[in-house]
Amino acid sequence: MYGRSDDAWEQLTDVGLKFLIERARLRKVTTYTEVNSVLVRRTGLPGFDFEHADERAAMGYLLGLIVDQDYPKSGLMISALVHYLGANDAGPGFYTLAQRRDLLPKGASATARLKFWVDQVNSLHELHSAPGR
Repeated sequence: MYGRSDDAWEQLTDVGLKFLIERARLRKVTTYTEVNSVLVRRTGLPGFDFEHADERAAMGYLLGLIVDQDYPKSGLMISALVHYLGANDAGPGFYTLAQRRDLLPKGASATARLKFWVDQVNSLHELHSAPGR
């Protein structure tokens, strides 16, 4: 998928999830650019080139894999912590995935989408920064 092996996707998913949990423990969010840099540094695998649509889609695919791995334990979409550089909102793929999982109604208003995202971020911060975590 997207020119990467199953082993590479597994490694990217594991490392990406660990990084996002670290961010949640610190009560922080991150950017696609930072996630990409951390993945390259921690895995040694090639990064995603956001100049190309298929590479942006590949990052979205990876975030979906990360959510799939974490959601059964957390009940939350940890990809909520990732947003565009200079923006204060999740990308469209986040909302599409939330709708596919029936967590957000299809055709939800911009206000409802923003509230869903903020609730996810706050819940992730609470979950992972709780004492004993």
